[in-house]
Amino acid sequence: MEGGIFIVIFFFITVLLIWGGTIISRHKERMSIIEKGLGADDMKALYSTWARPSSPLSSLKWGILLVMVGLAIILGVWLHSLYFIGDGIIPGLIAVFGGLGLLLFYRIASKKEA
Repeated sequence: MEGGIFIVIFFFITVLLIWGGTIISRHKERMSIIEKGLGADDMKALYSTWARPSSPLSSLKWGILLVMVGLAIILGVWLHSLYFIGDGIIPGLIAVFGGLGLLLFYRIASKKEA
């Protein structure tokens, strides 16, 4: 049971280190921009170019993908309980159904763009 405590502590320390590294990196980046003499408007323009425009089809893609993965998990659990098929089928079903969901999204998106 003591091993579980170390795992939890290690997880939180890792999250804090990643978060702290991100903050320090952002601070150093902003300080170098200020040292170069750029103003607030230049900084806003610099950061606005990084933002990707959101596509309305993005929500559709993630919705289809998550529904298909959910169906794969339900089907895998059902096959396991009814036909005693091993648990190893679930990752395969997730991959197949996820791929089918992405193909379905591609077909819908290509019709919307045309």
